[in-house]
Amino acid sequence: MKYTITLLVLCLAVLSCNEEPGKLSSTDAVNWEKRKLAEPVSDSLEIGHTFLSIYSSIYMRNDQEQSDLTATVSLHNPNRNEDIFIDRAVYYNTQGEPIRTYFDHTIFIRPLETVQIVIDGTDKEGGTGANFIFDWKKKPASNEPLFEAVMINTFSSQGLSFLTEGKRIK
Repeated sequence: MKYTITLLVLCLAVLSCNEEPGKLSSTDAVNWEKRKLAEPVSDSLEIGHTFLSIYSSIYMRNDQEQSDLTATVSLHNPNRNEDIFIDRAVYYNTQGEPIRTYFDHTIFIRPLETVQIVIDGTDKEGGTGANFIFDWKKKPASNEPLFEAVMINTFSSQGLSFLTEGKRIK
């Protein structure tokens, strides 16, 4: 009887470890349709592109051990009175291959508003050198959008976090 109970407990432990993974929040992003513009934006807007590095995981101790990270990608509008328009947000892996497009239609970000994309710590597709490219538009006299990412992981009583900032590219 003692062995039967032990065997039953072991079986339950093994079965509970084989659960189907839940849906990643990074693939179930903000409802971008709510931010979609109904009409095209003016032709007089300045066009820009920003590169933002993301680390889905980083090497720890050596090149064989990795630690997975959760990344919060923030799209900031630093203008007090003007909307910013983001045309496209594409997430690429370490090899430079596109993983997913979050939206490929123009959305707006209100003055001083921030919109976020979360890359789950269990989402390993990006790897150690993932990145985003954002295509955007703004009024000529206004500030450019700001793109930042905060990566974080906690383990035991330790924590790791760092920030990356987007760079305008051609």
